[in-house]
Amino acid sequence: MTIKKYTDSNAVNSAIAAELRQFFSMLKRRLREEGHTSDLTPGQSSALLRLEKEGPMTISSLARSEGVRHQSMRTLVAALQSKGLVRGTADPEDGRQIIISLTDKCLSMLLEGRSARQDWLSRAVAQHLTEEEQRQVLAAISLLQKLVEK
Repeated sequence: MTIKKYTDSNAVNSAIAAELRQFFSMLKRRLREEGHTSDLTPGQSSALLRLEKEGPMTISSLARSEGVRHQSMRTLVAALQSKGLVRGTADPEDGRQIIISLTDKCLSMLLEGRSARQDWLSRAVAQHLTEEEQRQVLAAISLLQKLVEK
């Protein structure tokens, strides 16, 4: 990736945005490969991460949180159950509802995936960047954080 010289600030901002989008897309794809979760769809991964972050919930709540239809989430959860990654238990307050939670197998998989991604990225930084470049990356990260702060 190379940022060309621009004189127009709108063109500079647009070029930065395009380069960042492309870079983060490539990084996300590579991290997914390194995390060994390629057998999960993006929707399945997203649902698992939401359950990890927010805790057990009903299929309806999970569907609303993920912005999908209830039936689509039911199908997604069934696929995750068949892989042994989630389990459903009757809601103690409303027996008609099923509470979906992560299994120990899933928690281990998430932890192992994060560890694999962290190890790969750490090795890549050490192998491909000089100490000065590593300092530049650290400085760039603090700048990038400003883009997402609210």
